Amino acid sequence: MTRRKGSRRGPATVVGLVLAVIAGLAAARGPCAAPTGGGTAGERREPPASRHKAPRPRPGDGGSAPAPAGERGGRGGRGERGERGPSGAEAQKADAPGLSLGEFRFARVVDGDTVRVDGLDASLRLVGIDAEETFKQEADRRAAAADWQGYLQAKRGRGKRPVKFGSPLGEAAKAWGVRWFEGVGRVRVERDHPAEIRDRFDRYLAYVLAEKDGRWINYNVELVRAGMSPYFRKYGSSRRFHREFTAALAEAKAARRGIWEPGAKAYPDYAEREAWWGARGDFVDEFRREAEGKPSYIDVTHDDARARLADHAGKPVHVLGTIDELVRPSGGPARAELAFAGDGVFPLVFPDRKLLARSGVSAWRGEYVVVTGAPALHERERTGERQLQLVVEQASQIRLSPVPGLTPPRASRDADPEAAPPP
Repeated sequence: MTRRKGSRRGPATVVGLVLAVIAGLAAARGPCAAPTGGGTAGERREPPASRHKAPRPRPGDGGSAPAPAGERGGRGGRGERGERGPSGAEAQKADAPGLSLGEFRFARVVDGDTVRVDGLDASLRLVGIDAEETFKQEADRRAAAADWQGYLQAKRGRGKRPVKFGSPLGEAAKAWGVRWFEGVGRVRVERDHPAEIRDRFDRYLAYVLAEKDGRWINYNVELVRAGMSPYFRKYGSSRRFHREFTAALAEAKAARRGIWEPGAKAYPDYAEREAWWGARGDFVDEFRREAEGKPSYIDVTHDDARARLADHAGKPVHVLGTIDELVRPSGGPARAELAFAGDGVFPLVFPDRKLLARSGVSAWRGEYVVVTGAPALHERERTGERQLQLVVEQASQIRLSPVPGLTPPRASRDADPEAAPPP
């Protein structure tokens, strides 16, 4: 088309055309998800203690989770998703509370402690076990083969806590799992607790049982018996199979199998790991005993935690969770956040910003605490969003879990003359 002489587009017209093109491209792409983890202007948000690259954070299990203070892999880290089932109804059923998810056709082993079955929308993170990682990068495989001790030192670095990384025993655990499931058609998938449904990486928390020689055998327990995993109590003891896990671990250690074999190319710091996991597990077990028959005791990793906190708005509760993030705005109260079993957090609000440190919470990132107080709905000024939160005004509202190498601040009790000893 011939443009009429002298009919030049002015700057405003050009800008308008550019904006129109950008708008068209945005519309073609569809709506964009809002960035996660952002705070309001002026906030200093410290990195989460337990998130790595989770597309959708989820609860804590008895398997290895996003780990505090440097333990990578833990109860998450891989974010593997399982194949979708033939119908949405079957996947929906798997999110309903209950101990049994049902029987499914076995698909494959992802690694020693993660498997997939057909018919579920995510992989299974197997509880009570924590196999070593498989090699994700060829460079790590070569480095481990060339200089095992140097590889171990490089991976641990200056970290205060054990870390997760690829190892020959991680590869061996996966291979052992592949052999164990050979010839298995269908498996039973069961939970440890009706409300512990998925982990923070959207994987189902589960035991997997297969029929062998006319008996249904628990793969989770057998992996420990084979020496391919310790009994993993970092998120509490197994409610249903504690005796079986304990016996299997003792048998594997006595026979020096797998990771317990002297000279095995496995993590060299299992004594440290077991001491840390045991202290955490005992703390969780104690809370569970206290919580029996008491609706006001709430574990934020449970699928029903939000609803139960809402039901107890304005009433005293005891809340178990791990400190996930610390948020210190340039003005106003500080916050410590406990991660829910799905997207979102339960904020602990500290009007006295110094209490965050005096209570010990700032040093307990990634570790368990029990918080006592009354949850309340708070409306955020900027967004109008209503969110449950709990205000912490005294150090006595916080009970810290025992952690090897960490000492609770004595000043927290001395600074609060009215504070009673933790229950």
